[in-house]
Amino acid sequence: MFDFAWSEIVLIGAVALIAIGPKDMPVAIRTVSTFIKKARRMASEFQTHVDEMMREADLADVKKTFNEIRNFDLPGTLEKHIDPDRSLRNTFDSDPFKPTYPTPTPTSAEVSTLDEVAVAEPPVPEPEPVTAAEPAKPEAPAPSAPAWVPPNMIPPPVTTQQAAVEPPAFIPPEAVLQRQQKA
Repeated sequence: MFDFAWSEIVLIGAVALIAIGPKDMPVAIRTVSTFIKKARRMASEFQTHVDEMMREADLADVKKTFNEIRNFDLPGTLEKHIDPDRSLRNTFDSDPFKPTYPTPTPTSAEVSTLDEVAVAEPPVPEPEPVTAAEPAKPEAPAPSAPAWVPPNMIPPPVTTQQAAVEPPAFIPPEAVLQRQQKA
């Protein structure tokens, strides 16, 4: 009732034995036990009176209302108000890749025509006529930089000979030298 552990009860008993004395200890224990009995009796009477008041005030309806709130099905109620004819539910339950329209079955004449089309070879493109090689045109100069770029920041134009000789920066020089020796 008061949530005492056995060690606490033993400690209280030892202090009471020292404070009250062994001579008056049985009388003190009887007094405490009668006080505890009266407290329990008063608590049970209070509980029965509260139960009677609930019955008289018809608070069973309140208890029923609380139980209804506790058992309220929010998803079901929302679905009932949002989708009363269950068309949305049926849309998501069905297979979206299944065609909803009837697919026509081809007749035997159509099947033979389809087979002929599938077996037919694709058309071969005609070769282009060969013409004499045209002389190489000189490359147009690279477009100049915008006016807002300072002239000293513009890199010099790279010729095709320099581009062929100079490798990109990420190739190691040893590999370039090996390639040049093989060529």
